[in-house]
Amino acid sequence: MSTILKIITTTIDGNMAYHVNDVKSSVDDNRLALSKKYNFDNDNLRYMNQVHGENIEIVDLKSPLLIDNCDALITKEKNLPIMVMVADCIPIFLSDENKKVIAVVHAGRNSTFLNIVQKTALKMINELGCKAENISAYLGPSIQKCCYEVSKELEAIAIKSFGKEFSTNRYLDLQGINIKQLNDIGICNIETSSICTKCSNKPFFSYRKDKDCGRFSIVGIIK
Repeated sequence: MSTILKIITTTIDGNMAYHVNDVKSSVDDNRLALSKKYNFDNDNLRYMNQVHGENIEIVDLKSPLLIDNCDALITKEKNLPIMVMVADCIPIFLSDENKKVIAVVHAGRNSTFLNIVQKTALKMINELGCKAENISAYLGPSIQKCCYEVSKELEAIAIKSFGKEFSTNRYLDLQGINIKQLNDIGICNIETSSICTKCSNKPFFSYRKDKDCGRFSIVGIIK
């Protein structure tokens, strides 16, 4: 019987991203240690060159390890770990236990404005036979509405696109916007982290707190 595993890393696990100011061998070591800790094949790990866009890819064992120009990965392949890397953006994990399909989503501000989580879920539904009522969502630690201040211009876009309830004096509720996008297509089984990466002092990287920080991750695997 297949099981779905969701792994959330912290600063204790180290930086998981090659694109930040870190030594490649150090990232290699961190990823290898994580794979040993959770018993998955690090050589199978698929990850993205995240660009704050809306590109979504369905991956399998034939896919390259690094998926370029991409902000969400979906797979139905067993023992194929998929990873999203963040430091304030929302890492989202979608799963359908019935169909054994999982997805990881990089939901920063721009991708959120582009409805990436909704588009990812719809791709699971339309291309892999999932049903909205069977999809569960987890929104991981991220910068929360207590700390996510934006310009008046960006606030106006958010209000026009999603509603006044998602902004208070230029502080945006990105979590709330992503939840709305999921609710709008019938996905209601949603769990959210209350941890703010910027102000909570919990062990998660925050770009707004330190621009030279690493990235933590969510890794999903069907085992």
